[in-house]
Amino acid sequence: MTEKIINYRGCFICGQDNSVGLRLDFYFDRERKIAWAEFTPGREHEGYRDLLHGGIISSLLDEVMAKAVLAKGIPVVTSRLAVEFRKPALVGEKLRVEGRMTGQKSRAYFTSGQLFGEDGRLVAEASGVYIRAEGELMAVLSKSLD
Repeated sequence: MTEKIINYRGCFICGQDNSVGLRLDFYFDRERKIAWAEFTPGREHEGYRDLLHGGIISSLLDEVMAKAVLAKGIPVVTSRLAVEFRKPALVGEKLRVEGRMTGQKSRAYFTSGQLFGEDGRLVAEASGVYIRAEGELMAVLSKSLD
């Protein structure tokens, strides 16, 4: 079963109210226990000619890993993000980003993520640590929910 994960209105990656953002929808596959989204970059997303900018790749991985935790009803913020770039992602190709929660210790949630090209090649992979939002931070995050 796949269900849509909540968006934050102004978010650069998922915010539907962000006119310069990617406006992506993320989904959670309960069977595979992964969050995922698809994205086809345009020229406005390139770094070097015809190649997707590494900052966009990092942002996609950060977002999908956070969404993997958020899909469980746990709002989090990024504490640590590590990205390894494997192959170029091309402007105009459909990409798929996937993320999963791999562990938890107290308020910290551990994750992994992968970005795939339309031919299935691994473009980049990441690991992240996310901290559960509480108190004043939770109040700030709540103002952004759709």
